[in-house]
Amino acid sequence: MTQLKSTQLGSNCGLRVSELCLGTMNFGIPGRGHQGDWTLDVDQARPIFEAAIERGLYYFDCADVYGVGASEEVVGQLLRELLPREKYVLTTKVSMPMGRNPNEGGLNRKHIIEGVENSLRRLGVDYVDQIVIHRHPHGIPGSVETPITESLEALHDVVKAGKALYLGGSSMFAWQFAELQLTAEMRGWTKFVSMQNHYNLIYREEEREMNPYCARTGVALTPWSPLARGILAGSYQGGLEAGTTDRSQGQDRARTESLYRGERDFDIAARVTEVAKRLDVRPAQVALAWLVNKPEITAPVVGVSKISQLDQLVEATMIELSPDDTVYLSELYQPVENLLTLGTS
Repeated sequence: MTQLKSTQLGSNCGLRVSELCLGTMNFGIPGRGHQGDWTLDVDQARPIFEAAIERGLYYFDCADVYGVGASEEVVGQLLRELLPREKYVLTTKVSMPMGRNPNEGGLNRKHIIEGVENSLRRLGVDYVDQIVIHRHPHGIPGSVETPITESLEALHDVVKAGKALYLGGSSMFAWQFAELQLTAEMRGWTKFVSMQNHYNLIYREEEREMNPYCARTGVALTPWSPLARGILAGSYQGGLEAGTTDRSQGQDRARTESLYRGERDFDIAARVTEVAKRLDVRPAQVALAWLVNKPEITAPVVGVSKISQLDQLVEATMIELSPDDTVYLSELYQPVENLLTLGTS
């Protein structure tokens, strides 16, 4: 059985994580939340968590908004059942709206403090290893533009209170992330040690600024959607109208359509399948190998609904693509409009 290696979460902290992070969006209460039509309940999720732990995966990524809190409840229950607290690294995210009240979302002090407390209660833990802001303070749907100093000081206070050990960021412009980091440094507040951005073979706009900035400054890159919501795994047979999974056929398909609009997306996916056949592996493994082969990438966030999928992704960390294969997979990419500009990241 292939075992995942441990790696340092960037050079700005000493925390070690498994080289894959298990995303938990699809665990919770079926029917609840925006991903409710492909959600696994606690009993369906338990074998996947057991298998992940057995394969050396001990890094788990959650968010308050997943299942409107239900994911945190399931993830917390399973981790408490299966491992002592010191054996796993747990991340959750704050900022997205959790209700209709104006202060139930955003990165103002009130919501950060209350949101973290609510997450800890749902997870059933005293602290999380990392709190990730789900977007920049000025990039949250339905939220006012909270002064970044307010957000940063509140996050610093969460860390100093021992309720989170580290901070991470998620999709934003590189200049915004640099501003957050420099402001925190000037004020003596806690800086971010990781960036969870949107990056894969068919969305590579992060190669322009965010990835180099993080690599240069020692910030860990833990990209989300490494398989482009199934496109690179073959869940869509040449077009978004041809989905073959519950996720690709359900209400979540609209989200996929909003994220992937490049003219060559399915041509690139076809090359992934071609390389996979030649190497006698699965397309998802090739797509993930392309990502983990990059030295600036720390731990992609992967989502699975079956143990067989987990096994494939764990095995993908051992695949070393040749330079020719890497070029073949990469050369069709054409720049697309940055999704942050469109406000749909």
